[in-house]
Amino acid sequence: MIRPKATITNDCNFDTLIDAFKDRIYSGFKGEWRLRLLQEDLHTLYLSEPLRIWDAGCGMGQLALWFADKGHTLTCCDISAKMLDEAKKAFSQAKTNAHFKQCSVQEMATQIESQDLILFHAVLEWLAYPLQTLSVVSERIKPQGYLSLLFYNYHSFVYRNAIFGEWRLPFIYDESIWYGKGKKLTPPYPQKPEEILVWLKANGFEVVVQTGIRVFHDYMNESTQQNSDIEALMRLEYKYCREPIYRDMGRYIHILARKSTLA
Repeated sequence: MIRPKATITNDCNFDTLIDAFKDRIYSGFKGEWRLRLLQEDLHTLYLSEPLRIWDAGCGMGQLALWFADKGHTLTCCDISAKMLDEAKKAFSQAKTNAHFKQCSVQEMATQIESQDLILFHAVLEWLAYPLQTLSVVSERIKPQGYLSLLFYNYHSFVYRNAIFGEWRLPFIYDESIWYGKGKKLTPPYPQKPEEILVWLKANGFEVVVQTGIRVFHDYMNESTQQNSDIEALMRLEYKYCREPIYRDMGRYIHILARKSTLA
């Protein structure tokens, strides 16, 4: 499918949405489950000898702090001053150090040395030019280094809105109506996992692990969620989150990929 050109010309800045992000993205089941699966996917790297890690678009810095507490060297950047302030506070409270800079990932990529691992989490779908920026960021990964990429799943967006139906149907039927017009916490440029996998292969990356974040939870309405045993739901989520059919329907997709020596 040919996508329309970007209808936003600037990357999204979350200064005005930070409270909503705290409540809806980072807290509760959604945030806890996302963090758990990411940490599991990255656990081997977490336990390795100290790495140089760039958290590109660090947000509030949860994963960066997790790595820093283990002795890894962290560089954290974000275009949002308020998000970066929250990350700094978390590091300060933990008495842990990192290098922080308020700037875009594109700007940081022109300044930072090559890294062992780049965390690029929930940023791609908010960028005016997602794959172009991914190219710039991934160039800063050392040969045999790693890219940890988390993105909002196009297929989940379509399927969930189709299930809820009503006024949403014409919008999801005609991509030109909604694509690039995300409001508030709905990202404007969700990505297709199969297209990201093609991009990774073409750019010299080998997938180590791929995980779907919330493969069932987000398709339930609020009443069903409230009347379901959350522990039973988590067991189901965990059982199927890396099975290809279910994995590729996760609300978010996480891919850990390794760069070849020739890339």
